[in-house]
Amino acid sequence: MASDTPVVVYPPAENGGRRVRIGGHFVGVAYGVTDIAAFVQEAGLQEWDEMDVVRSGLIEWRGGGPETWSVHDAGPS
Repeated sequence: MASDTPVVVYPPAENGGRRVRIGGHFVGVAYGVTDIAAFVQEAGLQEWDEMDVVRSGLIEWRGGGPETWSVHDAGPS
């Protein structure tokens, strides 16, 4: 994964999962920051961990930040 490739984490679904896109490809559904770290590692940043995910400007959080994992956490639409 190139360092300029954006990671987009979409708003929580009803089941609490959040779709994750890296570059132009959806890579899966995350149920926590650990899942996003795993997706980013698979994309080429093996040294990343959960704290890198939380702190990185490379990740665009839609519908709530890294603490938001349910539609109830996201607040009103």
